Amino acid sequence: MDKKIQDVVDVLKEYNQEHIINLLNKLEEPKKQELLEQINKIDFHQIMELYDNTKKEIEIKENIIESIPYYDKEKLTKEQKNEFDTIGEEIIKSGKYAVVTMAGGQGTRLGHTGPKGTFKLDVYGKGKYLFEILIENLKEANKKYDTVIPWYIMTSKENNSATVNFFEEHKYFGYPKGYIQFFKQGELPMVGEDGKVLLDEEGMIKFASDGHGGVFSSMLRDGVIYDMKARKIKWVFIGAVDNVLV
Repeated sequence: MDKKIQDVVDVLKEYNQEHIINLLNKLEEPKKQELLEQINKIDFHQIMELYDNTKKEIEIKENIIESIPYYDKEKLTKEQKNEFDTIGEEIIKSGKYAVVTMAGGQGTRLGHTGPKGTFKLDVYGKGKYLFEILIENLKEANKKYDTVIPWYIMTSKENNSATVNFFEEHKYFGYPKGYIQFFKQGELPMVGEDGKVLLDEEGMIKFASDGHGGVFSSMLRDGVIYDMKARKIKWVFIGAVDNVLV
């Protein structure tokens, strides 16, 4: 047996995924290579840790839930508000501030076909896309603080092409193209109640998006963190595409 395949088989045996080994022996090229590529991208140790955690009883050590210290904006004095506003304004003006928008979802629950950010809302009698509303907020801030805020948009495997094409078709709504960067949301293999990785009808591993919590690893994997470092970004606001009030 080829050493690369043997290494994969050894890993699958270690994590009790023999059903995938059986499938590998039956698949013809190039499907076998496609499955091997999928397997090599999976951190089985991480997946099994996550699976094992679902079997553990949650131990609640504290039964008192208290709010973390915070400032109520409505109760700030005029001097305090001015102080905080000045801090924020100086950070934005310095060019060390960026925005990350999580837009990996589809608009299915909105009854919309396509990326959620391409859904159109009625704003003062005029239809505006969710992306368009966010861009207008950014452009307003750019004008106010005499800067250009870098904007990083997290898409997904399903909607990345559609999202990029949407921005191209609308000429980025007038936002500088060099300040917008797309990156894809990560995926994790789906696992059944028995701990076995699920396969689709074609014998490929089923994947699902790893959720908003995966935004940081996705930013690292797709080079966003390095781009931020190059731009000397120190502060990042992260929000969801459907929260247009931010």
